[in-house]
Parts: sequence; C-alpha cells; structure tokens
Amino acid sequence: QVQLVEAGGGLVQAGGSLRLSCAASGRTLSTYGMGWFRQAPGKEREFVAAIRRGGGSTYYLDSVKGRFTISRDNARNTVYLQMNSLKPEDTAVYYCAAGLNIGLGREAYVYDYWGQGTQVTVSS
Repeated sequence: QVQLVEAGGGLVQAGGSLRLSCAASGRTLSTYGMGWFRQAPGKEREFVAAIRRGGGSTYYLDSVKGRFTISRDNARNTVYLQMNSLKPEDTAVYYCAAGLNIGLGREAYVYDYWGQGTQVTVSS
C-alpha cells in the first residue's frame, strides 16, 4: 500500500505561482511512476503531468507545457508540481497518483494509488 498526501494548494492571482507536493508513505516512491491530475467543477478529471520512475522522462498536458514542471525527490519520497504563470482555467482540485507501470502516464487507469487532492484557485 502507498499513501499519498498532497499539499501546497491555495488561492493565487493570475500570473502567480504555486508548488504542489505529494508525499508518499508505506512504500518507496522510487519504484513508482507518478502523475498529477486535476478536476474542475462539472468537468472530468484530466491528466496534467507525469514522471517516470527514474525521473528522466516527463509528460505534460499541452496547455501546461512551459508553465508547469513535474519533478521528484526519491530520497524524500516526494513528487512536486511547480506551477508558474497560473491562469483562471487552472483552477481545480489537483491529485497525485502512483503506478508501477504508467507508460506515458496520461490515463487514470494506469495508476494504483491516489491522494485526496488539494484545491488550487486562480483568481483573475
């Protein structure tokens, strides 16, 4: 079992930045591919970013490329999502997820464990 806890959400003005963190317990995170998803009110959960086990490969939703960066610190058992140049349309609950075999990491079904989510609100 892996327990994931997100932190770092909040209210920020458009153009601002936030860094989300996802701390894992129960298993060593280094054996898992990790992803971030988000869900806005009335919308389906969507892929945001993913990082492979070794950290060498990352994947992003087109609309966040160049603004968001996913990274991992296996020594700290933590994954991060640095979000810059935030826009009101980035407002959502953000979830981190862990999976043993995530491939490109864009599909929710490849993940085995999910956090409870953290709210990000971007005001215009």
